[in-house]
Amino acid sequence: MVATAIVLVSALVLLSPVAAELQRVQHSPKEDGSLTVLAVGDWGRGGQYNQTLVAEQMGVVGEKLAADFVISTGDNFYNDGLPGDNDTAFFMASFTDIYTASSIQKPWYIVLGNHDYTGDALARQSPAIREVDSRWTSVNKSFIVEADIVDFFLVDTSPFVLKYWNESKFDWRNVAPRDTYIATLLQDLDDALAASNATWKVVGHHPVSSGCEHGNTTELREHLLPLLKAHGVDMYLNGHDHCLQRISSVDSPVEFVTSGGGSKAWAGKFKATTDKMEFLYDGQGFLSMELTAAEARLAFYDVSGAVLHSWGLAKSAPASISNVS
Repeated sequence: MVATAIVLVSALVLLSPVAAELQRVQHSPKEDGSLTVLAVGDWGRGGQYNQTLVAEQMGVVGEKLAADFVISTGDNFYNDGLPGDNDTAFFMASFTDIYTASSIQKPWYIVLGNHDYTGDALARQSPAIREVDSRWTSVNKSFIVEADIVDFFLVDTSPFVLKYWNESKFDWRNVAPRDTYIATLLQDLDDALAASNATWKVVGHHPVSSGCEHGNTTELREHLLPLLKAHGVDMYLNGHDHCLQRISSVDSPVEFVTSGGGSKAWAGKFKATTDKMEFLYDGQGFLSMELTAAEARLAFYDVSGAVLHSWGLAKSAPASISNVS
């Protein structure tokens, strides 16, 4: 059996959950079995704050690397999400009319962020939105993208963050009561991770570990991090913090990768983390991931398309195999 990667992509008093299987989307890799993915988060501002420049370079890199799809790590529309699935003008102004390059006319798999919850949180899954732009793929608030060698677990992390529940502007339809929702999601994720045979496993919106403005998410370190460690998740890929960063766990192989530089950035705003900071950039940009059954090559890019930092991971070794910039 070919090994597979697990990537967790984001976005509690627990009751006994009623387990249900997470929805799955199938995406075939290239004929040689490889896969190339771009990841960007915290972007939807109608082209402002260099969103357009980031989009242009995503198109350039997407063509060069033959991108298969894009992962959005959340906070897709600022400041308060989409007001409804009938607001197609704002959707197009922040998505369709910005990401126009032919190389990224591929599926976009969408994680919800906290800003998406302050509008109509159900609009992201509406068929009316997908009719406007067929790239938009948000089949549920949490779901799995299966691509043979890699499983991306898109996890709805906003309900974990307790402080949001004290703010009336959040749309918690189909989520409340919080305890039951979180318990069920954790059980479903636990079952799915256990069953995954992918070489790489990638999960996430909110950071588990971060040296940028928002810092670590306490609720995720308590409830989600143990699952990442128990199931050998390779990467936790997130947005929320408006920066690009790579952090290594101090007590497990998991890497915490933030790609939240899609538009407005957190220039000069930092916080301490107990994990090992490998790289941090407090400006705009995005991430590329080139995956095979044997290795993963990752790189951060800025708004000019320059490679800021690149590194590799191999299945034959628990640590990084190279760190070239």
